[in-house]
Amino acid sequence: MPPFSTLREISSALASGDYSSVEVTQEHLDLIATLDPDTNSFITVDADAAIAQASAADVKRAGRSKAGADAGPLTGVPIAHKDIFCTLGTRTTAGSKMLADFVAPYNATVVDKLSAAGCVTLGKTNMDEFAMGSSNENSYFGAVKNPWDRKTVPGGSSGGSAAAVASGLTPAATGTDTGGSIRQPAAFCGITGLKPTYGRVSRYGMIAFASSLDQGGPLCRDANDAGLLLSAMAGFDPRDSTSANRSDDWLDNVAELGVPEVAPLKIGLPQEYFAKAGTASFLDSIKRELEQLGHTFVDVSLPHTDSAIPCYYVIAGAEASTNLSRYDGVRFGHRCDDPTSLEDLYERSRTEGFGAEVKRRILTGTYALSVGYYDAYYLKAQKIRRLIARDFDNTFASVDVLLTPTTPGTAFQRGALTQDPVAMYQQDLFTVPTSLAGLPAISFPCGFKDGLPLGAQAIAPAFREDLLLGLAAQYQTVTDFHLQRPGD
Repeated sequence: MPPFSTLREISSALASGDYSSVEVTQEHLDLIATLDPDTNSFITVDADAAIAQASAADVKRAGRSKAGADAGPLTGVPIAHKDIFCTLGTRTTAGSKMLADFVAPYNATVVDKLSAAGCVTLGKTNMDEFAMGSSNENSYFGAVKNPWDRKTVPGGSSGGSAAAVASGLTPAATGTDTGGSIRQPAAFCGITGLKPTYGRVSRYGMIAFASSLDQGGPLCRDANDAGLLLSAMAGFDPRDSTSANRSDDWLDNVAELGVPEVAPLKIGLPQEYFAKAGTASFLDSIKRELEQLGHTFVDVSLPHTDSAIPCYYVIAGAEASTNLSRYDGVRFGHRCDDPTSLEDLYERSRTEGFGAEVKRRILTGTYALSVGYYDAYYLKAQKIRRLIARDFDNTFASVDVLLTPTTPGTAFQRGALTQDPVAMYQQDLFTVPTSLAGLPAISFPCGFKDGLPLGAQAIAPAFREDLLLGLAAQYQTVTDFHLQRPGD
């Protein structure tokens, strides 16, 4: 296959018999073996298992298996999974020493669904430890490098997935987004990343960070691929109490018809996002292109935007503190050597197993939940969260979607913000509000600055991913930013 082929291009080549899944899979495995030591985007690669899956896919496509009639567009297409999704019989680490040797005894629902769709799993991608980070410098397995400039970060926490797609090591990958961890790395790496509505994709088997915020989604070359992968990932799951029990015709038809076309939209421009230095000019060109396509723009206000970062880090820290309390050295995870007491077992296992950023968030969250501070911090943060969600509700009464920058700037240098956590947290300034409101959002390439990609973010009402995918796909028919590759 030509390098950097899309999911749909690979699917078409497999369907026509021009290539076999084994050939395509082996090509990507060879690229990973050759290029990834310099990028560090993968934690685990199981070449034997991938080739076995590809061989089974070829049999299915040829109609030589009992399930031959069930071969679909993703049958035999290789992808990668963020190493936060449990994968049966495969090491699943969440980027942490705490789980460095953990082999999952079951599949996450996302893994099951994509396997059922016929996808071939190349491996598990690197990530910030327990999905806590904005730069992919917090992984126990080492930092990931941005393929556009290896001195810069790929974004986080799904930076391994984004870098692998941008490098051509995989045509697509799964990621998770708690406060921007799909969209921010997609912007930094010049690819398309979709955070679905909270509840659209099952969280079962996805190692928890902040349960009311975590959401799985696709990172792909373009919006059409993102829609195709979402259609396979999404759906109600009775094992996840937060899973949305709904069906959308457009999502059911994406595999056959592509992402929905969009009529001219009324697009809101939140002024709070553009008031920040350096961001106002990001979307000038995209605005002109979309106006030529018939879309109109109006200025809107989301007045509680500036409260989103402190609100998010209180709530996310509190939920992380609770979720990560299970890692105590007793049942699973890292256990210290020769503990002298139960207290010593807990203390040293957690001290040795968690990295600095995870410890920081656990301590912050525990403090916010403690007696005497719960009302002042956690409860107040939840009230602010409601106000942020109400801002979006009020705005969507008058516009169809919102358009903003994805990030305050381009990818920053590795090590530039590691000593300043507050500055690091500000990298999520434009993505966190959407997560707090549980809304869908997409990041797609919209230009370059100093040779590094820029991302535009579109936000829609709940369960209207069709508007986001359609808008991004339409934009990608008249621009070629999503076709640019590192080194071109």
